[in-house]
Amino acid sequence: MKFILDNWMLIAVALSSGFFLLLPVVQGATATGISPAEAVQCMNREKGVVIDVCSATEFAESHIKGALNVPLDELEARLDKAVKNKSTPLILVCAAGARSKRAQAMAQKLGYEKVHSLHGGLKAWKDANLPVAKA
Repeated sequence: MKFILDNWMLIAVALSSGFFLLLPVVQGATATGISPAEAVQCMNREKGVVIDVCSATEFAESHIKGALNVPLDELEARLDKAVKNKSTPLILVCAAGARSKRAQAMAQKLGYEKVHSLHGGLKAWKDANLPVAKA
């Protein structure tokens, strides 16, 4: 007990550093984001399906080749019709990555097992010189 009282500051530093070391692991367990290169690997190796959560007009302007358009406000109602198998990996994409993070949480709530959000969205995809299509 005397050791704890004499070294409370060291113990506090050790506990807080352990917490901050584990924080990314805990956050990564709830939400996984992937880079454009990792998304390509998921599409090729695991037959991942790209879901673009942008509006129909944004989707028509530019989207990832082969992506399905399910706007964010219609995601809960239409995702099960677009991707029936809940073990299929999903790669959610929007213009910059913010909406796809919200869509990721929705898809996980709907029971999809492997859900990823593309870091940086379509902008990061284009910056990596990966192919896009126009409707």
